[in-house]
Amino acid sequence: MTPPKLDRLAEPAFAYRKGSLQAEGVPLARIAAEIGTPFYCYSAAALRRAYRGLAQSLTHLPASICYGVKANSNPAVIAVLAQEGAGADVVSEGEIRKALAAGVPAARIVFSGVGKTRAELAFALDAGIRQINVESEPELEALSAVARKMGVNARVAVRVNPNVDARTHHKITTGRRQDKFGIPIDRAVEVYRLAAGLPGIEPVGIAIHIGSQLLSLDPYRRAFKKVAKCVAEIRAAGLAVRSIDLGGGIGITYREEVPIPFADYAALVAETVAPLGCDIVLEPGRAMVGNAGILVASIVYVKNGADRPIVVIDAAMNDLIRPALYDAYHPIVPLQEPKSRDIMIADVVGPICETSDTFAIERPLPVVAAGDHVAVGGAGAYGAVMSSQYNSRPLAPEVLVDGDRFAVTRDRPAYDEMLAHYRIPEWLKAEPQARGRLQRGAA
Repeated sequence: MTPPKLDRLAEPAFAYRKGSLQAEGVPLARIAAEIGTPFYCYSAAALRRAYRGLAQSLTHLPASICYGVKANSNPAVIAVLAQEGAGADVVSEGEIRKALAAGVPAARIVFSGVGKTRAELAFALDAGIRQINVESEPELEALSAVARKMGVNARVAVRVNPNVDARTHHKITTGRRQDKFGIPIDRAVEVYRLAAGLPGIEPVGIAIHIGSQLLSLDPYRRAFKKVAKCVAEIRAAGLAVRSIDLGGGIGITYREEVPIPFADYAALVAETVAPLGCDIVLEPGRAMVGNAGILVASIVYVKNGADRPIVVIDAAMNDLIRPALYDAYHPIVPLQEPKSRDIMIADVVGPICETSDTFAIERPLPVVAAGDHVAVGGAGAYGAVMSSQYNSRPLAPEVLVDGDRFAVTRDRPAYDEMLAHYRIPEWLKAEPQARGRLQRGAA
């Protein structure tokens, strides 16, 4: 009988050396001893490797890489990519501020998103960002009013919805006809003409994004061909199109997925879009950071379940919500390299009072015990950035490793700091006896 496969981490920056899992040149157990668990750890080498791999495949194209900040908005992560030459694709004023603080030039920032407020639009214009990807006619009209009031022109790309199913998880597919994103592609000429006629608006291009964690080129091919046809129609109407934003979405390996090779993706862009002679913007997020990060946790208990052991760790769904939200698979490995080939089949869960706080069901693991540490892989994208303080749990700190050094890039808040954000109204601060009298009087 073939033994069940154990998990492994896809990123070589996280590897066993002398029996201990390390992030580049730093033993993860050392970080755990210094700052406690749970914590996120990112590898600068992995970030650079991913960026350079994509950038090198695009050298023959007029393409710019604007990192999708929503995947991981830690300023230290953004700074590593910015130093490599990345711009930023952002979806809020907060992300603009983080990108600027991390060293991304304003002229390399693209602002996407369906619900930008007038205040956010004003901030973006004042910062002088590259362009705003507009997703509706009401947004165009609001941006026109803001730009006119500020006395500036807003460079915009009209985001179109190409009605292409990315064939990924339905919650992260964004290019189907009724998805909330963009303008139906069959109305692109009409809306682009509206943009050209509005004061304060300078339409410069078309934008799309069809989804995340794509593992096939076919949805891209169908979407890119529709975009090329759309651009030709807009130009035939006498309007200029100088830029095309193709979005992101390239998938990564969590378990046994085979990602799209960057060279193949670049070849498709060259075939379908490059002949239009436009500047090309790409917005990779997960592909840059997903496997560059892990979540390290301690095992609190190993309890006997009705059918199999239950491994309780001190990380939870508030730290990494993807398994609860998407039924996502994340590899789980021990920090100490197993010395035995013995395997246990167990559930791995967190301490939050919800059954959905579960990282794995019937997962083959090396034999582990309370006090051991584990690493949850593929946690660099949509991990810490989606975390919360549910169950009043402090946010996990984030750490960046670069060679043989590391630094904490987001602290774990103390409980006093968490409580400091709350206020009890004065009328609830009456003496306990007085409260009792009030309650009896009300009765």
